[in-house]
Amino acid sequence: MKQVMVRYKVRADRVDENAELVRAVYEELESVAPEGFQYATFRLDDGQTFVHLALGGTRDAPLPQLEAFRRFQERLSERVLEGPVVTEISQIGSYRLVDEGSAA
Repeated sequence: MKQVMVRYKVRADRVDENAELVRAVYEELESVAPEGFQYATFRLDDGQTFVHLALGGTRDAPLPQLEAFRRFQERLSERVLEGPVVTEISQIGSYRLVDEGSAA
């Protein structure tokens, strides 16, 4: 099972736009519901840095197949100051990684 972390910093005037594009990806994921795929996005305390975690999935990576994800990537280079940096990660453990009720 492939696990990936992506980190990038967005221009201050593009933070809200980036967050809306990310939310659209989650809306489409909800309708598609790829089996065994876990995905979470976090904004760091500087307000401009985003971290995405993509965990598993039983088929090919579902994100590139989503129209909302393609829109998210279309002008990413215009929105970012740093990155994106993609890193494969290996889980050692987790406990309730994401609380569904606290998503912003």
